Formats: sequence, structure tokens, C-alpha cells
Amino acid sequence: MSDAVSRFSGVASLYDAVRPMPPAGVADVIGQWAGAADPDVVDLGAGTGLSTVIWAGRARQVVAVEPSAQMRALALRRISAAGMTEPGRDRTGFDTVDATAEETGLPGACADIVTASQAMHWFDPARALPEIARILRPGGVFAAYDCDWPPCIDWETDAAFAAVVHRTSSLEQQRGLRPAHAGKQGHGARLRGSGLFRHVREIAVHGREEGDAQRLIGIAHSSLAGIGTLLADGVGEDDLGLTRLRQVSARRLSEPRTWWWTYRIHLAVK
Repeated sequence: MSDAVSRFSGVASLYDAVRPMPPAGVADVIGQWAGAADPDVVDLGAGTGLSTVIWAGRARQVVAVEPSAQMRALALRRISAAGMTEPGRDRTGFDTVDATAEETGLPGACADIVTASQAMHWFDPARALPEIARILRPGGVFAAYDCDWPPCIDWETDAAFAAVVHRTSSLEQQRGLRPAHAGKQGHGARLRGSGLFRHVREIAVHGREEGDAQRLIGIAHSSLAGIGTLLADGVGEDDLGLTRLRQVSARRLSEPRTWWWTYRIHLAVK
């Protein structure tokens, strides 16, 4: 069984190329709940920095915590390309750290906002939630958010994608290839049950992009990293439903179409 770090390191470049960047509304609502001017932000499981750079111009300092060297290198490249490595007047400072959500190595009470984008289900809640509470300042906000897979495009691509999700998950479990993970549906219950947060709320924010067939196939490979593991284990694309997804997306997405994303944000106040 591969771990979550190696699972996504293998698709880091694809992940960075096809994944959506969270819409501005995500940072808007989190920042409003935190209520801090020029907040200090820690982004856990930051990946390639897609969720990190949305804080440019909104925060004083942002620390991207990411254990994968490949992901971290791409995050640093994204940050550097935008000229956002050094803080200054009216400018956000950015840094990357080789660490995990369970052991960030950061000082206590260092953050007004802690985020986890598409990542919390890979954390060990028993260890990660106390660490999050430790680095948050009193009244600080933890925000775990995930977008629904796939984006809403049309019913046929949706059904074909859902079939790939089902088959991939089933085959991973049968072959013992799926890393342990907590499950996105339980985020709210785990946050409330931890006793570490005074109030928890879930909200949906929507984003809009465009994409074609090639990007949708890339989304499948990056969001279902087990596809690569199963293919290497001898499973065919027909068995995974990928052949059908390619056929449907080639027909329905021969030209770029509007993609609607739904982000589900769990907000927890320390």
C-alpha cells in the first residue's frame, strides 16, 4: 500500500496543470470569519501552491506546509514566478516548509487562519486536529475545504466520471492499494467531536472555469491517483471505465465548455 505522499508525488506536474484554483470567494469567507487585518496563514497539505497563492494581497504572511518534495518544488516555483517570496509594504510574504499537518514544526499560536485544501481526509485527525489548535491563535479559524469531483458540465460526462470513481475505489480496496484516509464526509463531525473548537459551520462556495476533454481526463488521473497504481498493477483502462470516459469526453468536450465547481468549506473557530 502506498502512502498519500508518494501517491500524489507521482502526479505532481499533472496535478498542478489541471486542478482548479480555489475561487476568490473561498478566501473571502474564511478571511471574514477570522476577522483579522493582515492575517498570518498556514496552508496544510499545500500541494503545488494552488490554495496558497489565493492569499496574495490578503495576508501578512503565508506558510505552505507540504511533505512531498515534488509538490513543494512546484509550489515554490508558483510563488517565485509571481514575485511573492518576500514580505513588504502591502505585500504578502510566502514560505514553504517540509512538514506534515500532524507535526508542522511551527511555533504555537502563530496563525490567525489555518487551511487544508483537498487534504484533510489524508490527515490523521487524532494528531492533526490538536496540532492545528496549537498553532492557531485564540479566535483563529481553521478552514478545511474540498471541491466536488467532477465539475458540473453535463449529465453524460458526470455519469462516466462517477463510474471511474466507483471502479477505482472498489479495485483499490480489493487489492489493498488504497492508503488509509479519514473520508471527507466526516469533517464536520470530527471537528465538533474534537472539543478543540467553539463553533463549526459548513458552507458552499461556487467557482466557474472552462475545460476540454484532455483536462477532464487529467482531472481523473490527479483526483484519483490510484488510477496510476492500478494500471501499474495490471488493471486495464476498460476495467477502470477510463475508455468510456475518454469516449464520452471526446464527444461532449471537443471544445472547451463551462465547468461549475462546488467547494464545501468546514469552518471551525478556536
